[in-house]
This record gives sequence, C-alpha cells and structure tokens, in this order.
Amino acid sequence: MLKKRVLVLGAGLIGRPMALDLQRNDEFSVSVVDISSKNLSRFEGTNIQCHQADFRELSSWFPLTGSHDYFINAVPGFIGFSTLKSLISTGKPIVDIAFYPEDPLSLDELAKKHQCTVVCDMGVAPGMSHLLSGYAASMLDHIERLVIYVGGLPVLRQLPWQYKAVFSPSDVIEEYTRPARLVENGKIVIKEALSDAEFLDFEGVGTLEAFNSDGLRSLVYTLKADFMAEKTLRYPGHIDLIKALKKSGFFSEEAISIHQQNIVPLDFTKTMLFDQWKLNDGEADLTVMRIEAQGTTANKQKSTISFDLFDKPDMSGGIHSMARTTGYAATSALRMIHQGLLDKPGIHMPEFLGKDETIVQFMLNDQSQRGINYKKTILMH
Repeated sequence: MLKKRVLVLGAGLIGRPMALDLQRNDEFSVSVVDISSKNLSRFEGTNIQCHQADFRELSSWFPLTGSHDYFINAVPGFIGFSTLKSLISTGKPIVDIAFYPEDPLSLDELAKKHQCTVVCDMGVAPGMSHLLSGYAASMLDHIERLVIYVGGLPVLRQLPWQYKAVFSPSDVIEEYTRPARLVENGKIVIKEALSDAEFLDFEGVGTLEAFNSDGLRSLVYTLKADFMAEKTLRYPGHIDLIKALKKSGFFSEEAISIHQQNIVPLDFTKTMLFDQWKLNDGEADLTVMRIEAQGTTANKQKSTISFDLFDKPDMSGGIHSMARTTGYAATSALRMIHQGLLDKPGIHMPEFLGKDETIVQFMLNDQSQRGINYKKTILMH
C-alpha cells in the first residue's frame, strides 16, 4: 500500500519537528518546502524531500501540491492566509498553524466549494487551548468563567529579562502591543495588552505572573461565556520591564530624528532585544498552560474543569518544548484526519473539534505517545 504524501510548508522552528514526527516510523512520505537553504539543510541524513521556494511566488511552490495528499501550512503569518487560500483550491485536507491576522472562517464557503477539510489554528495556543476549551464547554450547560494561561519560558532564568523567545521575537512584541479582546458580561471588550496582571503558582516552575494578551481569537465568537480571557505567562518582574519600555516610547512606530537620521524606535528595540531574547542551541525552554472553565452542568451543579500542561524539551533531538507542543498538536490533527475521524468539508476551528470526545481523546492520546501530557481535573462545588 502506498504511503500518503504530506507536504509541510515552512521548515523553521515548528516545521522541522513536524516533518520529522510525520516521517518517524516511516508513517508518511514527507516533503518540506522553504525559502531558507539553512532550514532545509537541517534535514540532511533523513528521507525527507526538500524543495526551496519563495511562498510569495505561487508558481515556485504550488506545482508541488499535485503530488501530495495532505498539507500542513506553517508559513510566516504575513503570507499564511493567502497560502491557505491557494491550498484550499486543491480540495485536499489541510492543517493550518500559520496564525495570520485574517479570519479563517471567512474561507469556509470556499473550502466547502472545493470539498476541502481544513483544521485551522491547530498549535498549542491557539490550538489545544481552544480544543480543550471547547471540550470543557461541551461538559457544561453554562460557562461563567473561562481563562487560558499560557507561556513559553527559558528553564534558566537570567536577568534582566528572564525570558527567551521560543518563536518569532516580532510576534512576542506583538503580544505586548496589540490590544487584547476579552469577554466581560457576555460581550466582547478591548483591553490594553499587559493589563490585569496577577500571580499564579504552577507545579514544576513556581510563581508566574500573567497578563492580558490577544490570544482568544475565534473563541470570542464561537463560545458563549460570561467572562473569557487569555493571559500570557512570564517570570515575575518581566511585565514591569516591558511596561517601562512601552511607556518610554521604545515600541513606537513613528520615526524620530537622531543625528539627522530617521530611526523608528520599534525597529531599534527589536534590533537590541532579538539577540538577547534568542533561545540558542543547547538552551532549554519549557511550556506552561492551564485552561480553567467554571460553570454549571445541565443539572445545575457548579463545576470547575481544568487542563494543565507542563512540558520540557527533547534536548536529545534539539527540539524546543514550544516547538514540540505546537508542532505535535498539528501532526496529531493530521493523523486524526488520516484515520477518518474528520472528513467534513469546511473550516474547522479547534473548539469545534472539542465537542467530539472521540477526536479529543485521539488528540490527547497521540500527543501523550510523544511525551506531551495534559492533566484533567474536575471539581464539583
């Protein structure tokens, strides 16, 4: 029997572990495409086929789709939406983790037209955070409060930042500057990023601080709750440093003149911080997440349903924790489609999948086999 062929679009921090995971045990025939020859060179010694192409030029990569059965879209966010739109025209199943600003649900009719099954935002957060939120919602008749706490952190804490970027530092700064969408009293509200700071204790890491960030995405429209928020986690003290930079104008995009040269403060800040925030080879990170849903069941019983994740990296394979937890969520979703658990055309957000307990258990079991374990707790009040 011929193996199904998977094309992974994007071979960076997340794309590489996904491709290696799918190729493990000779499960699929895997190809990757990326503009970076350096990224592609990291697949030397494997059976993974590499193709160099510029995703901004459709003619340079789209012909590859004809010889593949499944796709994982892991390209940079600024071209993620257009890439997904092109992939949908093939009519073949897609798992998407490009995390672009556009609304993926706007492509639902196009996906149905092409009989294409698409799972969007399928990383760790958004992704498993949304899937498990949807699962918790399916067990409750009414959600009073839903909060997602999530953060990627360095194992080794070094002053002043006590932080390393396990994904694009530009996206990190976006978390600090983009207004956060929350739900209060059942309505969508906008709050400043870094607001509503609080301290929480997590097993294995200790006390962390949390702040509002714009990570709910589709949940603000697809789940009903009295209150809903996503909060980013950092080591204590980090928020005050970022607030000082922000208040002092270091995140401004308005050019200023220095010695007759125009400089954009945000560009300067990125240049200064990126080397300091870079998670270098051999440096370990960890991923912490808690999803907590409070509400009432159909028989009016008050209940709190929570899911906790504490993950460390696989240093033997040189794969960071955030790359594992994000990438393997996507590969689990691909296997779920391959197993026939989802074949309905259209755009499927993770919280939709969370309503199907068979899919939820498959996703949790598949990731558990890769050492990523979510702990479920149910408390009745």
